[in-house]
Amino acid sequence: MSLNTIDELRDEIDAINLQIMHLINERAILVQKIGIAKQASGVNRFDPERERDMLDRIAENNKGPFQTTALQHIFKEIFKAGLEIQKDDQKEKLLVSRSMKSEDTVVSFGSAYIGGGSMQLIAGPCAVESYEQTAAAAREVKKHGLSFLRGGAYKPRTSPYDFQGLGLEGLKILRKAADDYALKAVSEVVSVYDLETAAEYLDIIQIGARNMQNFDLLKEAGKMNKPILLKRGLSATIEEFIYSAEYIMSQGNKEIILCERGIRTYERATRNTLDITAVPILKKETHLPVLVDVTHSTGRKDLLLPAAKAAMAIGADGVMAEIHPDPATALSDSAQQMDFSEFDDFILELQASGLLRMKETV
Repeated sequence: MSLNTIDELRDEIDAINLQIMHLINERAILVQKIGIAKQASGVNRFDPERERDMLDRIAENNKGPFQTTALQHIFKEIFKAGLEIQKDDQKEKLLVSRSMKSEDTVVSFGSAYIGGGSMQLIAGPCAVESYEQTAAAAREVKKHGLSFLRGGAYKPRTSPYDFQGLGLEGLKILRKAADDYALKAVSEVVSVYDLETAAEYLDIIQIGARNMQNFDLLKEAGKMNKPILLKRGLSATIEEFIYSAEYIMSQGNKEIILCERGIRTYERATRNTLDITAVPILKKETHLPVLVDVTHSTGRKDLLLPAAKAAMAIGADGVMAEIHPDPATALSDSAQQMDFSEFDDFILELQASGLLRMKETV
């Protein structure tokens, strides 16, 4: 066979490659249309019976030289790519996605705000234990020019015998302490039934890691006129995290703050594993502000400062950290809460690094 003949055959192959490419893209356009129709009808994107039928047709019509199994493998990859296109189309249409809103969402609280280039630090005790304890933390937060006081009133705990929080009384204490020091109150709600009551006392309602996929809670929170701080679940993927935020926004509430708080891995050196790269991914994929909870992600006071620096340097809109007037006597998570002296050093180090530059007005 001459070289000219080989070149001619190769030219034919190149032409066929382009034909195949055009056909695959034409198929992709049809797949996208089917995906839109399925989404509108609430039908699952993946249809195993339809895929089986298409593979059977390939087997019935194959004349070689490729074996049927080889062709079916190739077409399975094409089918898979088609599903990914449908999936990408759906993600681009999410209300929380960057493609739906190019500018950053800023959640405003009068003179203080989260997002839009500011750096906020939310601090306070793990659990509200008394007015004196919470007020002491509020005084410390205010001393450093911060705007947000956190404190747990409802505490979802691994053991049913651990301190579960003061409930409504805890909300009242947190509200009074926040008001006494002109701060915004942040606390977690674990039940749909407590949402309306909690909204009367809180400036930000937190939905914690264990409730990230409590869809009834997410949907009800989406109906409220109150900012929602949504924490990533212990074993949740970033995609699942984003869809949980979509549950809230799909109900009308556009004031959502995401919080990376560490995920569960095989590592035991820290309480959880801080997925620091989740911050730029979430900032790229969504228009929502992103915080990092350095306390729950590390569970170690010696790692709070470097974790906070990393969070701020990589683009987080703020950091959450726990403080307590006397951590040794705390009713929950005593080992991971900073005392006030440690908190002073924490703040000074962040300011000295140039990373903590808070803006008080819009």
